[in-house]
Amino acid sequence: MNEPTLKQLRYFDAIARQGHFGRAAEVCAISQPAISVQIKELERTLGATLFERSARQVRLTQAGEDLLPRARNILKSVDELSDVARASTGRALTRLRLGIIPTIAPYLLPACIAALTRHNPGLDLHVRETLTPRLLNELAEGKIDAAILALPISEPSLVEVPLFKEDFVLVRPAEAAGLPVPDGEALKRMRLLLLEEGHCFRDQALAFCNASAAVPRDGLDGSSLTTLVQMVSAGIGVTLIPEMAVRVETPAAQVSVARFPEPRPCRQIGMIWRKRNPLNAQLAQLAEVLKTSGAH
Repeated sequence: MNEPTLKQLRYFDAIARQGHFGRAAEVCAISQPAISVQIKELERTLGATLFERSARQVRLTQAGEDLLPRARNILKSVDELSDVARASTGRALTRLRLGIIPTIAPYLLPACIAALTRHNPGLDLHVRETLTPRLLNELAEGKIDAAILALPISEPSLVEVPLFKEDFVLVRPAEAAGLPVPDGEALKRMRLLLLEEGHCFRDQALAFCNASAAVPRDGLDGSSLTTLVQMVSAGIGVTLIPEMAVRVETPAAQVSVARFPEPRPCRQIGMIWRKRNPLNAQLAQLAEVLKTSGAH
């Protein structure tokens, strides 16, 4: 009797995530006909249709829904076996799958990569940039080894290591340079530009202003810090950005940067990973490298 293969389960998982055979094939670096053949073979082996196919998308059948969590548990266990093998050598990491949120990635990654590879020459580093909820899901599923994001996460299954604290700064149109810096309550009454929903930095900015996330934004949200700074440069409003973004985002924009008086709004940046990860000791070493390297 034939048994499902790990390759087939990985392709099945990829299609379920992407909702599309073509996109899943790209993610898996194979052709669409090849992934289709493997899924047909998996369906033949299991005696069940796993996907409802249409011209625009594919959906899981009930059999597919039933299989998905089991397939992901199998894949996670296999990935953990690889981690056990890597950890058992007692040597430094040779591969790291690192997640990082968008309000950190463009500004910290160059120094972060330099510090990690200096400590681990030859490190095979895979970087995944996405929002915090997705990083937490991918950590839980064993898709990434660790993530750099804003703390706290307060998830009992995760290790949290603080790396550094970072202040927020106020970005205003250039002509506002020298004007008094508003406090959070005053800022709430101004035309405040924020990142779109899903970004933790948005929630942190709203918390400083003591404003509700449910308040209608009237089209004043941006998808990136770059967009927010350019909107300020065009005179649309004001915004907050993390201090690490200042030297990248503001030099070419017609804006002024002001720092808040104490107590300043800030965030705690940290590194997290699963407590059950066999690479716990190696990841703790890398977190210490980042903490002491001055990469921020």
